[in-house]
Amino acid sequence: MNEFSRRGFLGLAGAAGVAGLAACAGTGTAPSSGGNGGGASSNTIEFWSNHPGNSKPVEQQIIKAFEAANPNLKVKLVDAGKNYEEVAQKFNASLAGGQLPDVVVVSDVTWFNFALNKQLAPLDDLLSAAKIDTSDYVDALYNDYNLDDKHFALPFSRSTPLFYYNKDLWKAAGLEDRGPKDWDEFLTWAPKLKAAAGSDKVVMELPDGSNYLDWVFQNMVWGYGGAYSKEWTPTFSDPNTVKAGKYLQDLAKNGFLKLSKDPAPDFTAGIVGCSMMSTGSLGGVAKDAKFDVGTAFLPGDGNCPTGGAGVGIPANITDERKKNALKFIEFLTNAQNTVTFTQATGYMPVRKSAVDLPEEKAFLEKNPNAKTAIEQLPKTRSQDNVRVLLPGGGARIGKALDQVVQGQDVATVFKALDAESQQVFDSQIKSKLGA
Repeated sequence: MNEFSRRGFLGLAGAAGVAGLAACAGTGTAPSSGGNGGGASSNTIEFWSNHPGNSKPVEQQIIKAFEAANPNLKVKLVDAGKNYEEVAQKFNASLAGGQLPDVVVVSDVTWFNFALNKQLAPLDDLLSAAKIDTSDYVDALYNDYNLDDKHFALPFSRSTPLFYYNKDLWKAAGLEDRGPKDWDEFLTWAPKLKAAAGSDKVVMELPDGSNYLDWVFQNMVWGYGGAYSKEWTPTFSDPNTVKAGKYLQDLAKNGFLKLSKDPAPDFTAGIVGCSMMSTGSLGGVAKDAKFDVGTAFLPGDGNCPTGGAGVGIPANITDERKKNALKFIEFLTNAQNTVTFTQATGYMPVRKSAVDLPEEKAFLEKNPNAKTAIEQLPKTRSQDNVRVLLPGGGARIGKALDQVVQGQDVATVFKALDAESQQVFDSQIKSKLGA
């Protein structure tokens, strides 16, 4: 699967592609409809979603409840793409003219460019006018959408990676029923797991560079004291970042690691011992696996990146539409509905009070793997800028990591990644910061 097919328009890896993004999405041009979104009705809220975690049925359920509570409003759920990047591509196209949505799903890697170019509405004044208290949102998730002390989305389908493992294989290998404390310990486990797994199974499978290897690999990088960047300065050539890259490469060379489009099917089929996958995969994994699934914190202490998506409001729609859109967003992400949504999908509750609801307490008691993500949340950290805030950052990193796993020299690949990332920052971002 090539990287364009997964990343979509916002994920173009080349410098020419990034320049094209600036030309199309960086203008802040209002739609030709003069802000009314191509004739959209002011009492119909158009919600553009990729239905993260196969969530369309539960989104429809929440919409039905919202319409019952607000009989003067309707919500039109639009299939806006099969992933976050396709939603961003559709939203980007709408900015050039045509019908804008009222509410749009924006991911960890797509919201910033739209906010920077004043295409998403800052929500703080809207929230204040509606007397919505944001203190109940999980702080780390709410503040992920902060630019110049303004918030441009509210958390919705939020996730972190988890360490998933096959408890049966762990037992056969004589290992404790837990995840590795760090990646050095995992390296001592890998030969035992390989011996127990046999030649027809793989110790670890991770998503490839076109499918968010760049997200989960941050854990390895941080674990070895490296980083993708310090603020806006790329640091791929830092010796500790290179060390993490060599570790990843050696896992593959030694036959412990396989990359794929999606590790979940192989993992649930029992032919993969472990993986790092989103909490959003938990519902499907728990349903499909024919063995006892274990989940654990990512290796290391405090080295787990946040991820997933929020929901934002376009800047160039009428104030009335913004007001109605915010009413729906608040309902969509309230404590009760974040419980409904996350229990159906495996994502994390975005409200602090959600874990105190009786139905959530009962669910976590019966589903301890879901509790892992919530307990790991205080140990998460926001992702490095050059992945989530630099246009095309994730795709560039993913492409480089594929090259590393294929055997190319790590230091050489990462040095080129530093240079390319710096060029994109200088040409796309630097002049707009603080504007």
